[in-house]
Amino acid sequence: MSPDSNSETETAFAERLAAASRQEQFLTVMSRAEALAAFRAAVPHSALAPETVSLPDALGRVLARDVASPRDVPPFDRALVDGFALRAADTEGASPASPRRLTLNREILACGVAPTLAVRPGTATPIATGGVIPRGADAVVMVEQTELDADALAIDVAAAARPGQFVGYAGADMAAGETVLRRGLRITAREIGMLAACGLAAVAVVRRPRVAILSTGDELVAPGAPLPPGSIYDSNGAIVAAAVAENGGEPVRLGIVRDDAPILEAILGDALRAHDLVVLSGGTSKGAGDVSHRVLSGLGAPGILVHGVALKPGKPLCLALAQGTPIVVLPGFPTSAMFTFHDFVVPLIRAQAGLPPREEETVAARLTQRVASELGRTEFVMTSLARGPEGPIALPLPKGSGSVTAFSQADGFFAVPSERPGLEPGEGVSVVRLGAGIEAPDLTIVGSHCVGLDRVVGLLADRGFRARTIWVGSAGGLAALRRGECDLAAMHLFDPESGRYNAPFLEPGMILVPGWRRLQGIVFRRDDPRFAGRAPADAVAAALADPDAVMVNRNAGSGTRLLLDGLLKGARPAGFWNQPRSHNAVAAAVAQGRADWGVAISSVAETYALGFLPLTEENYDLVHRGRAEDVPALAAFLAILREGEARQALRGLGFAPADGGP
Repeated sequence: MSPDSNSETETAFAERLAAASRQEQFLTVMSRAEALAAFRAAVPHSALAPETVSLPDALGRVLARDVASPRDVPPFDRALVDGFALRAADTEGASPASPRRLTLNREILACGVAPTLAVRPGTATPIATGGVIPRGADAVVMVEQTELDADALAIDVAAAARPGQFVGYAGADMAAGETVLRRGLRITAREIGMLAACGLAAVAVVRRPRVAILSTGDELVAPGAPLPPGSIYDSNGAIVAAAVAENGGEPVRLGIVRDDAPILEAILGDALRAHDLVVLSGGTSKGAGDVSHRVLSGLGAPGILVHGVALKPGKPLCLALAQGTPIVVLPGFPTSAMFTFHDFVVPLIRAQAGLPPREEETVAARLTQRVASELGRTEFVMTSLARGPEGPIALPLPKGSGSVTAFSQADGFFAVPSERPGLEPGEGVSVVRLGAGIEAPDLTIVGSHCVGLDRVVGLLADRGFRARTIWVGSAGGLAALRRGECDLAAMHLFDPESGRYNAPFLEPGMILVPGWRRLQGIVFRRDDPRFAGRAPADAVAAALADPDAVMVNRNAGSGTRLLLDGLLKGARPAGFWNQPRSHNAVAAAVAQGRADWGVAISSVAETYALGFLPLTEENYDLVHRGRAEDVPALAAFLAILREGEARQALRGLGFAPADGGP
């Protein structure tokens, strides 16, 4: 080698040594709060556009729109046990020593078999679990409570049945038009079951963010390849990809990129055009070999937003925005990379995927009501959470084990030990999470269901507030408000003495919020001459005079039940003890011919194509306690009620918003 060439080698080496020794300062080291604020100001942390996917592909996705059931679930009144459908009045006083004999109707109602014979007084029809309750029947007795006389085609019933016993009413689980799943919910197996039960084959979900993942560094080697001296395996790429998927994103591994600025710039350019977010690890520090942050400066405005954060670990974090796509360059050390990833990147991915922030695995809460349990068995109680004055409170769900929605509405569950007969008010429970949604909602509403309230709650969600709705009837809502279990009670209770709705039932400290007016009336099949074209009073009189006319009642404690009691004036016509809990169930019974008349709101009558005789315009109102300003979600809800969008939506549903709003 000539002296000249040796001199040139030494010169090149000196240049490389100088470059390696050169330090580049961070642009401006920000506090964590400043960095987060700068990133959020430049990059929208909001859900991506919706897309429609088939039910099998919906698992793990996030609902983009509210889902209302297109039909009642179950679609008819059904038996909950194997036994006999009958009239409860026919079993009054029955005992093993003094059974009641009933003649069997000549049909057996297996699952999927439509009844053809009505249950007349003194008769019963064999029925299987899930079978359709026939006309005239208002209860089911189990086989074990009967003795068959095959020769006489009769049964002897050894125990009195109560009205509604072992009957699952139409729409008791999900009513047609009821919002059963709300946007923002992550779909699990339980939601898949609900969607399938509604008959839906596809659903609108939030598009998953596509996240490009690159690892930079000459020292990196892909796992599984031979490891040369001075090299390390790329663990950051695998960790980041798993964390992206874990938080609702779609990871796209682009592999390892050498510390070569032109190559990195070309790869980044392609990545920006095809992805919603680009994440790199390494190359963001101050050394000459760290090229990532320098490349970002040439990709387009605004470029680098943050370079250097006052974190330990994690100071070299770099955040940028180019060509409308956010770019995050994580520190190269795995601990620093994952610390900053979960602090800065996870919130963006989850927001783009429509997911709530990450939540804890368990929540400590207190009970406000007694929970009974059976000695000798450990019982797991499905529960929702609400915000109480001293912390989270647990609200055991009222729906039973046959309900799909009980599992969906639960934030989690707690256990009642086998040696305890129950848990008492004030006791603490540890609520075990069931997927997302373990944090208490911003607003809890308990009471009577209305599709109008569903619409207003949807508008509240657009403001960023999560609401939990639990339907237990008007009186149940007031009781929940009294116990401090909810922020709002929804009700429509009529006081016949004062002729007023709702206000006479309030206690001191309760504040009435006028909601909207709904038209209540008699619903019937349009071709029924006993009702069509008649005045309501004449129609009721005709129905009561006809022994073949079957009514469908409402549950005690509901506002509609009070109205019905006034119409009946003490009468107990056929069907009186059929007492479902919703307007939809009443309309379903009439539309399907299991009953001839009932009372429901006009919008439900239209949904089921039924005749309608108006009775009264009722007030559907909301009630709360204390200052609304103290609960931001409550204040937002009340403000929405005053606004034109909510009032227009209510009118579109056939309701009349209260004058002047709340």
